[in-house]
Amino acid sequence: MLRGTLPAESLALGAEACVAGLRLTRVNRRDGSGSVSPAQPAMWTFMNFEADDSLTESLAWTLAQALLADGGWYANFTVGEEQVVVYAGRVFRYRQGDQTRRAEAVEYSKAVGVLIHQLDWAD
Repeated sequence: MLRGTLPAESLALGAEACVAGLRLTRVNRRDGSGSVSPAQPAMWTFMNFEADDSLTESLAWTLAQALLADGGWYANFTVGEEQVVVYAGRVFRYRQGDQTRRAEAVEYSKAVGVLIHQLDWAD
């Protein structure tokens, strides 16, 4: 079972992330003021989701097409022992504990404007 989180604010205007079998498990709002970039809103809506492992590729590339390209946004999920980190037009997949591949995702994050303290996906 894959499980992950998507900030609603990370979706591009008009984007649709339709993946049959994707289940929303929790929605919550948080105040992020003081820890966001100038391009990000102070309030965030987090959507936790899950799906069967077989939807990994479909979900990753659907999110890659739906995420905002500007503002340092990403979504992430785990599937088994693997971490999937998704940006607009880009997907990183690596086995948990693979510090080399994680570092590649982190470097890309910095290059697209993700604040260092927002790189909090579990590994």
